[in-house]
Amino acid sequence: MSKLLNSVNQRTQLAGENRLELLLFRLEDKQLYGINVFKVKKIITCPALNEMPHRHPIALGVANTMDGPLPIIDLKLAIGHGNAKNVRGKSVIVAEYNRKLQGFLVDKVEHIINIQWSDIHTPPRSVGNEHYLTAISKYGDEIIEIIDVEKIIAKIMPFNEEVQSPITDALDSTYDQKNKEGSAPNKNVLVVDDSVVTRNQIKRCIEAVGFSCKLLKNGLEAYQHLEELTVSGKHPNDEYLMMISDIEMPEMDGYTLTRRVKENANMKDLYILLHTSLSGVFNKAMVEKVGADDFIAKFDANELANAVLERLNH
Repeated sequence: MSKLLNSVNQRTQLAGENRLELLLFRLEDKQLYGINVFKVKKIITCPALNEMPHRHPIALGVANTMDGPLPIIDLKLAIGHGNAKNVRGKSVIVAEYNRKLQGFLVDKVEHIINIQWSDIHTPPRSVGNEHYLTAISKYGDEIIEIIDVEKIIAKIMPFNEEVQSPITDALDSTYDQKNKEGSAPNKNVLVVDDSVVTRNQIKRCIEAVGFSCKLLKNGLEAYQHLEELTVSGKHPNDEYLMMISDIEMPEMDGYTLTRRVKENANMKDLYILLHTSLSGVFNKAMVEKVGADDFIAKFDANELANAVLERLNH
């Protein structure tokens, strides 16, 4: 099974080209699901599990692995399709989200496909508001459902979204000083992320430090919005203190969005912070490749607030 996964360095060549590789799998049903290969560390057969005290129903238990304790999540139950019928012999996709490793129990891992982000689309409105999809695509005659894993993880491991008061005080002090100097920037932040959970997390964090947000769902929406501003005679750098963008997004990824903004003479001064749950190792290299101003890994409210403070200081 490990032959499915190439090295991270090889896979990163797709980044910035608006392409990705999806690992396809199934969950004891006919539906085809996908996860970005960048997130996947390894695929293993489900090991013996230890009970977790006060565990959430979707958490099957903890496995002892070479990487340390690994929580195993019943992905089928997590998306509301009922419990997995059995565990023994099933595959576990070990993936890194928000700086931590999790194992996702699946019935069958199939193969990897190379696909354009432009072929990945937001879910149709007909799925309602309670779904766990972040995007959909097609493989042959089949629909691929891409699950909002961050929404699932937030159910069992809520993130600390509280911003420490010293950071808030520092932001207020910095802004007041710049206001006295007549150089205070716009207090609006452009937020681009396909996960509704993450958009709301960022919104609460930004509003906690006295700023406002405009929320958009993908890179294409964001670029079109910035184009509309420039056509109307406005400069994005005057409208927004900064843009906080995810990397993995349907229609247009964050790398491609960043590169296109930095190549546009009317937009290039807009400060761009890439904010993602992807591995930090290759992201640091990609920040330089596409011209982003900074990168931080999801999700730490204080780090995000500090990033706003850093931007105010420049």
